[in-house]
Amino acid sequence: MRNEDDHVEESLRESFETAASAGVPLVVSHHKCMGHKNHGLSTQTLKMFDEVRRHQTVGLDAYPYIAGSSSLLPEMVEQSTRVLVTWSQPYPEFNGWDLERIAEVLNCTIDETIERLVPAGAIYFCMSEDDVRRIITYPYTMIGSDGIPYGAHPHPRLWGTFPRVLGRYARDLELMPLETAVHKMTGLAASTFGLKDRGRIVEGAFADIVLFDADRIADTATYEEPIRPANGIELVLVNGLIALDHGTMLEACAGHVVLREK
Repeated sequence: MRNEDDHVEESLRESFETAASAGVPLVVSHHKCMGHKNHGLSTQTLKMFDEVRRHQTVGLDAYPYIAGSSSLLPEMVEQSTRVLVTWSQPYPEFNGWDLERIAEVLNCTIDETIERLVPAGAIYFCMSEDDVRRIITYPYTMIGSDGIPYGAHPHPRLWGTFPRVLGRYARDLELMPLETAVHKMTGLAASTFGLKDRGRIVEGAFADIVLFDADRIADTATYEEPIRPANGIELVLVNGLIALDHGTMLEACAGHVVLREK
């Protein structure tokens, strides 16, 4: 998509039309409405998904945070109420710092600070909680982390996305049944991408299973301390082999490339 902020509706229409012209399914990753003046726009964009899905194969995913993450870019900074630097090649000592604080230390304007820090990455606080809730509870939204495993101070979504949905949004806030939350991470994703024998617990399917305590499951990763494992995950099986057992990672390397069913 070309745009996820001031022109998100126009960009969605273009994406829908491009996929329709090519005769291919479309998945919008990761649907959001960025920038303060676009907060609340998800009421309109989700109506667009409803309309186009009547005659076209379209899916979407989202992550459960009001902040996104990408390269450090001036145009992204302008859209955000707060910016955290995740990594900087020239100034690694500023990893995890607020951009405004870095500007004060360097005695520079924000634009000058960006020029000095790049190449760099950042976390951008640019979405509204209401939009996030509305989008992740939309029936056809898959849950995806968009986690970027790079740098010493990544976005907490890398470690916290799925337990955050299960614990905070499904259990605590009761925005959706636990079974629905699980389906958005498993069966819905597998069916959307045509992954045969994945995403369901049935005889003959691959045993990709996470055993968790529904009462304890919770993300612990924060923007200040993003590399923290979740609570409540007891066991993880990948293709039938134990990969994690009560917090201990095992040596089994059972994963392999998963191809779309033709």
